[in-house]
Amino acid sequence: MADSYLVDPDVGFINEVSRLGGADVKKCYQCATCSVACPISPDTKPFPRKEMIAASWGLKDRLIGSGDVWLCHNCGNCSTLCPRGAQPGDVLAAVRAAAVIDYATPKALARMVSDPKKLPILLAIPAAIFLVVGLLLKMVGVDWLNFNPTGDDLWQADYIHNYLVDIIMIPTFFGAVAVFALGLKRFLAAIHSDAVKEGKTDKEKIDPAGFFQALIRTVPTILKHEKFNECTENRDRSTAHMMVLFGFIGLFIVTNAFFAAEWVFHIEGPYRQINPVKWLGNLGGILLIIGGFLLLKARLAKKDQASSYWDWYLIGLVLALGITGMLTQMLRLGGMYDLSALVYFVHLLFIWGLFAYTPFSKLAHIVYRTTAMTYNEYSGRK
Repeated sequence: MADSYLVDPDVGFINEVSRLGGADVKKCYQCATCSVACPISPDTKPFPRKEMIAASWGLKDRLIGSGDVWLCHNCGNCSTLCPRGAQPGDVLAAVRAAAVIDYATPKALARMVSDPKKLPILLAIPAAIFLVVGLLLKMVGVDWLNFNPTGDDLWQADYIHNYLVDIIMIPTFFGAVAVFALGLKRFLAAIHSDAVKEGKTDKEKIDPAGFFQALIRTVPTILKHEKFNECTENRDRSTAHMMVLFGFIGLFIVTNAFFAAEWVFHIEGPYRQINPVKWLGNLGGILLIIGGFLLLKARLAKKDQASSYWDWYLIGLVLALGITGMLTQMLRLGGMYDLSALVYFVHLLFIWGLFAYTPFSKLAHIVYRTTAMTYNEYSGRK
């Protein structure tokens, strides 16, 4: 006899999924076309049909603790072929957004990041931090914030010193890491419990060494976008995603290289354009801008597939980071130091937002999807 299950619909969760872009879930009549159409759905317990059932019934515990919602790459095959227009891809994207909010700490900040009305507040927070910390330091004799610098060779760091930037950004970065760590601890426990319950694995406990080996095997799949390239409907998005991914990787390397130059070797900028690290930084910025515009073009072209604020926030952040970063450098090279400093300040706001808000935004999928794919590899589920 099959196990009984008491259905306890969470109406609040249904409304949350609808708010985050999954309002069409109620159109689903369980024909299973989506699971058949998906080229990357596992052979056992395939998605997204079971997720559509759970979402329409508001079964939050079945979705928030499932790794399968993260295996979906939202390529759009299922939504295009759905005979009822239930948009399974958008529903799973909304469920992922709800999961990020659920695993985040504090949840109030996560809800702010998902609310377009709160964007001005989110930008005002880092602006206030920089101004308050800079003025407090100035009051005690540390001149790391200067509104009227003088000299023959000014650049944006003469207005906002790199040390001021670093002492604000470093705690912010590690704070985001801590938020991810807390969320991942709960997430791993939840997806392992769900996998055992659903018969997706026979392992009682997660072996750290085995999981790490699975991660090593999974990383090349992510870097090459192999799963995304198996999709057909939105395969062209793969190039844009890869450009943004490698742009961020390149800029992360550059940031750490210049951090070491500043704090370890005490080599002050600006650095010459023939510096190889500068080449990598410029390439990363160009990749962000081009990749961001390609993502924007792809989103605008697919009028039959919904794009929520969750999606636009990511695209806007990518373009804002790339454009303000490159523009800061171009204005400095052109001798327009005051304007360069102003654009640099705006650029710093977006960088702070990148660090602080990533655990609460769509960018969190970099961590959660990687973890889910690694767990799938670790469990041996094909």
